[in-house]
Amino acid sequence: MAKSLKITQTKSVISEKQNQRDTLRSLGLRKIGQTVVREDTKANRGYVRAVAHLVEVEEIDA
Repeated sequence: MAKSLKITQTKSVISEKQNQRDTLRSLGLRKIGQTVVREDTKANRGYVRAVAHLVEVEEIDA
């Protein structure tokens, strides 16, 4: 089975840098509490690492 990442936004982007806002948007997150499921790739891991203080991540089997 392929691994996936369940990403949930937990904090606001207010007062964050523009590149971090753009990273959250590229992950598909717009609101606090919103959850998306993305494929576990190096690119997505990098996105998550850039905004780790704003999101919670879970590995799931998809």
